[in-house]
Amino acid sequence: MQRSAAERSADDISPGDGDSPHHGFQGDREERQGPLAVPAALTIALAREAGARGGSVARRVAKKLNWQVYDQELLEYMAQDTVVRQGIFDTLTPAAVEWVEANLETLLREQNLSQHPSIVNLARVVLGLGSQGEVVLIGRGAGFILPRPSTLHVRMMAPLHERIAYMSQWLRMPVEEAAEKVRLRDARRVEFINTHFHRQPGDIHQYDMLLNASLLGEETCATLIAQAALARAGQFNPDEVAEFA
Repeated sequence: MQRSAAERSADDISPGDGDSPHHGFQGDREERQGPLAVPAALTIALAREAGARGGSVARRVAKKLNWQVYDQELLEYMAQDTVVRQGIFDTLTPAAVEWVEANLETLLREQNLSQHPSIVNLARVVLGLGSQGEVVLIGRGAGFILPRPSTLHVRMMAPLHERIAYMSQWLRMPVEEAAEKVRLRDARRVEFINTHFHRQPGDIHQYDMLLNASLLGEETCATLIAQAALARAGQFNPDEVAEFA
């Protein structure tokens, strides 16, 4: 029987788990005894600078923990597709749905979330996934949507010249083009977070972990995040997670 994250020790995380899993929907989970608390488990929200290898690290983390991973494109698709979005909520308990709507209402009331319909739908999706936990969410401001007590908020960083070099190699383009792509992606992400969450992504105090992929490498970053998640999961008490404040 598959063990939960809280039952696994950090020693279970070994090097060599580097292949990225295929992301997808929640699928079947192990049956839990008794009524589910809300949120049921921890969520990892991973923010990243362009070219800082955040997506690769997130997929390594998800494989180590045997969690689902949702990247930016998938989160956007789920938020835009009415049928898919409803499918998420069809799997939630009434208590989880109530939790999602209560946290969404708080975000809107305190003006920590844009009222644009697409962003409200995105927040519902992120909260719906977060109500179940044991997921890794990449980008789209997930760490600013979910309650901090039930979220490990991580930011991946790297020096600009190394991010440009990585982007150039990854996309097989000249360095000059890669530099412009990194600049545009960084600018779009800053604008997105500032416009829709009224935050500055460069404020380091918003994150639980800041990791330099250039110095540490993808595997070490993934191992550190997974170990932190296991430590948090072992201490996680859903009853202590109140509405988002």
